[in-house]
Amino acid sequence: MSVAPTLFPAYSRARMESPVHPAVPRHAGSSEAAIASAADIRSGLTENLPRLWRYGLVLSHQRDVADDLVQATCLRALERADQFTPGTRLDRWLFSILHSIWLNEIRSRRVRQGQGFVDAGEALTFDGAHDTETHVMAAQVLKRVSALPEAQRTVVFLAYVEGLSYREVAGILDIPIGTVMSRLAAARAKLSGDGREGERQ
Repeated sequence: MSVAPTLFPAYSRARMESPVHPAVPRHAGSSEAAIASAADIRSGLTENLPRLWRYGLVLSHQRDVADDLVQATCLRALERADQFTPGTRLDRWLFSILHSIWLNEIRSRRVRQGQGFVDAGEALTFDGAHDTETHVMAAQVLKRVSALPEAQRTVVFLAYVEGLSYREVAGILDIPIGTVMSRLAAARAKLSGDGREGERQ
């Protein structure tokens, strides 16, 4: 996937640098509320970059595609800042944007079949929000789910790694809660079966 050049700062997968917020043009007739909202979104994007990149990686299995997904998500979020509802969870909105981009632009071009899925531990090294125990558990989950079908892999990541509720996962993926639950059940059965198989080997 290739996205247009962006003023949003480049970032490292291994360590976040100190970003400089991009300029957001003020169009004629823009309200002060809209400008404030755009500023809030810029700040929120900086905070959520590691989580967005990790989600892009889980979806695509490719570092470069995850990079492009995050850049495209940043651009779209800034362009549509007026569509964000103040008082709601920005991270959920950003996840929804990224997932929509993946469905509409990435999956349709069938570029997700490449090589280069990053080690689960590396995918979490730059996120200081997790304590050691949570980091280890999340890395184990990422490693186990990497072989799952995309539909199952996505709900497992959002529900078990990001800790979203079934309702929030359903909202992000635009599917019924029952579908979320059935995919999680299928994923648990698959992971449980893999675990028993590993013990026998």
